[in-house]
Parts: sequence; structure tokens; C-alpha cells
Amino acid sequence: MVKTSIFTTVLLMVAIFSKAQEVIPLYAGNIPGAKPTPSDYIENTETRANGTLSITKVSVPTLTVFEAPKNIATGTAVIICPGGGYGALAFSHEGIDVAKRFNAIGITAFVLKYRLPSDQIMVDKTYGPLQDAQQAIYLVKINAKKYGIKKNKIGIMGFSAGGHFASTLVTHYNDLKIADPEKIDLRPNFALLVYPVISFEESVHTGTMKNLLGDNPTDSLKHYFSANKNVNQKSPPVFFVHAKDDNAVPYANSILMRDALKANGVSSEVYLYEKGGHGFGLINKTSDVDWFNLMAAWLKTQKMNH
Repeated sequence: MVKTSIFTTVLLMVAIFSKAQEVIPLYAGNIPGAKPTPSDYIENTETRANGTLSITKVSVPTLTVFEAPKNIATGTAVIICPGGGYGALAFSHEGIDVAKRFNAIGITAFVLKYRLPSDQIMVDKTYGPLQDAQQAIYLVKINAKKYGIKKNKIGIMGFSAGGHFASTLVTHYNDLKIADPEKIDLRPNFALLVYPVISFEESVHTGTMKNLLGDNPTDSLKHYFSANKNVNQKSPPVFFVHAKDDNAVPYANSILMRDALKANGVSSEVYLYEKGGHGFGLINKTSDVDWFNLMAAWLKTQKMNH
């Protein structure tokens, strides 16, 4: 029975991805808050030893569109934010591969190639990622009809530092950093955070914080970018995945955010692996539990994938 299911899924994925993916620029024309890109600041994509793609020096952010097959489309969409410590983007195993799994369950996915914070290309690198997050959900919502998406079923997902990126939108969607002439609500309807960096005050991942905030950030900046300290009753529901032996980003990050959501009456669920470390993407080789299936079931309980 399992073999048939896997075989069917593979056939479906082959059918879905036989055509090239659409890539759309995040901004039309000039990017607000951007400096002229230096001639030696060139985007670089490389294949790492483990076969995954890593992208660095992103100055022109984009969304890669993975439309769900029309015969199974649910009208739900998710913006996927790969991790990489705000120094790179783990674009395949925390982006493209995940988008394909979403398509197989009828969810349209947008893989976000966001700008990595840099004084070379940004007037204020600290708020550049939040700007890109807001612009991404703005763009998906304004094009919802084109992609067969329901505007009340659009979420954001992030891995590691991409989880921090996503959690910043979860808590600061109202602190407008972009032009929004149509006054579109930039609140995501749900969030999916996989081994996320959450706090810059407790259980801190110093590399991520340094890349975003610099060497000596103020206490007020560390507080602003600690999502657990900025949750309120209107925050969207969140599903978390983390491993207890994650030595890079302690699982306390997910627990801090879960507790803050609970204190504000917001629905959330955490799945904790005993082992798996950090950066495992879709497949935790230490366990036969498929967190993606658990997440998909949770989405249905939130009425986000019917």
C-alpha cells in the first residue's frame, strides 16, 4: 500500500514539474531602500558537497512559482523561506524540494529568494528582510486570482534563519516597510517554522543575529526581532518542527514562541524529534516520522487545506 502511494506521488510530481517554473521579480522597478549594487557584488549559486544548492549575494529578490495541479488545488498557498543564517540561502532542500511536496497535496508554493542583509546593497540592512517578507505576501495576495489562490489561505514557512525571517512577518506584518496603496492586509493566515531562530534575547544563534543586526545591536533591536516577545492575540497559528539535539539553534526557540502564542490564545503545535540535529530539511534520517505529513494534517485542522 505504501509503495503504491509513493509511486503515485512520484508520477504526480513528474507530471507537475515537466515545465519550467515561473520566476517573478519581487519588486517592479527600483527596490526601495536599496543602494546601487557594487560591480563585484555578484549573485552566486553553488552545489555543495551534499548535493544541495546554496545561493549567496542576492541583490534582486524573486519568487519562484510552483502552482498546484488544478485537479487537486485547494486554493491554499505558502511562501517558503530557505535558511542559511542570513548569509546564504539553502535553496534546494529548504526551498524547491519542499515546494514540490506542497504541490502534491494541492498547495501552491512560492520559493522566496530574499536579499541577504548587507550594508553593501541596503540603506538599512536590519529591516531589509522584513521588507522582502511583506513584499512577498503583498505580491502573492495581489496575484491571488491569477494563481487560483484564496486570500484567506496564504501562509509563510521558514527554515532556521528563514524561520526567523518568517516569524518577523508573523509579528510585524503591520509595521509597514513597503508601499501598499491597495491597503492589502499583509498578515499571513498561518506559519510553518522548521528549526527556527526565534529569539535574540534567549537561546541566541549569534551568527544569525550578527548578520542581521550587526556586531553590537541595541536591546530594543534585539527585542523587536525576538518574535516570542511580539506575539499578540491576532498572531496567526503556527506549526513548529525541531530536534531536541539541535546544537546550532536550540529547540528552546520553538518552545519560547509556542508558549507566547499559547499565552495569547493562538493555536499552535510543536513536533519535536529526539534526534536529527539542524538543517535536515524534509527528511530526518534518524526517524521514520514524516513531519510534513503531520504538518499537512495540522493545516486541515486549521481549515487551511480543504
